[in-house]
Amino acid sequence: MTTPFPISRRAVVAGAIGTALSTTMVNRGSFAFAGKPQRYSRRAVDLVASSLVIDMLAPLKATVSIDYVGHRLTTGEAAEFSGSGITGFHHSYGIEGPDARTKALEYIAGWQGFVGRNSDVLTLVDTAEDLDRAKSEGKGAVIMGFQNAEHFDRVEDVALFRKLGLRCAQLTYNSQNRLGSGCTDRVDGGVSDYGAKIIAAMESEGMLVDVSHCGDRTTLDAIALAKGPIAITHSNCRALIAHPRVKTDEAIKALAAKGGVMGITGVRMFVRAEDPTNVGHMTDHIDHVAKLVGVEHVGIGSDADLNGYDDMEPADLAALKALYKKGSYAFRERIDIDGFDHPRKVFDLTEELIRRGYSNDNIRAVLGGNFRRLLGQAWGKTA
Repeated sequence: MTTPFPISRRAVVAGAIGTALSTTMVNRGSFAFAGKPQRYSRRAVDLVASSLVIDMLAPLKATVSIDYVGHRLTTGEAAEFSGSGITGFHHSYGIEGPDARTKALEYIAGWQGFVGRNSDVLTLVDTAEDLDRAKSEGKGAVIMGFQNAEHFDRVEDVALFRKLGLRCAQLTYNSQNRLGSGCTDRVDGGVSDYGAKIIAAMESEGMLVDVSHCGDRTTLDAIALAKGPIAITHSNCRALIAHPRVKTDEAIKALAAKGGVMGITGVRMFVRAEDPTNVGHMTDHIDHVAKLVGVEHVGIGSDADLNGYDDMEPADLAALKALYKKGSYAFRERIDIDGFDHPRKVFDLTEELIRRGYSNDNIRAVLGGNFRRLLGQAWGKTA
């Protein structure tokens, strides 16, 4: 999902988690964050603290207002970022229309200004090593992205936007553009000639190719055309839910064969067709990818800010939903899933992975290790 302009989030190290946690140890070695009812196991807390957690679709603030980029984080907002356990935030919006290039330039300038204005909490990402640095400094590392590529008026624009800070771009949003077809199009014509040139330019410049919202054929074409690994930053598995925004096993296998990584999202209508829909059902999608192609090809792409879509102002939420006019998106009363709708949701997901018997190494891989490897490869730096 995500809108044509704004969205927010943040990271942590063991010391920051220790500060945020209550000093009182409760039953069976579980811990509670100060003032919060949730309790987490010592193992979960230690795993999040020791992991480089990367959310590959984590806009910084769910809002439709361009004015938000001038905002300074309050003490409470900064604390939510610091206590979230997340280091890498892929801050990405779907920008489209005839003025997409102009809007994209405004987006880059505005949101990088936002990061600079809040530099005590956030830092920009240039290389994959910047994620490691941010982890050591206890800051949130912001990866600038777009959920569309209509801003590339010319092939040369790939190099321009790379210089301006763009590190990841989706080929299409939900509908057809010059590069290929979106997931809600009635007919999917695959990647166009122009799209093939953009893919080549993105790989040459060191920009990650993303196919999360692409149609089925366009997804497969892009994977085949790419020389190296690409990403599905935020989607789920059609084997578990029939929805046009999620991916087939064929696509997941093709992605993995090239070394790519798929981020699993917590958006309710992409997780399960009926309620209840909770963090356990989200983890079913992680399980499916891990069993299908290996745990080294799955990560997180929550597709929401720290507090989720359901906490947006009603007018903003109505405006967001209005952007998705096609009934195939199948909005329900709620958008967020139970147990993955608050700033410390990574801890809830970690607990679920522990319950399912994942090893510590595999949990660290899912939380961010797999995307750290992919970003190093795509951006021209090795881990």
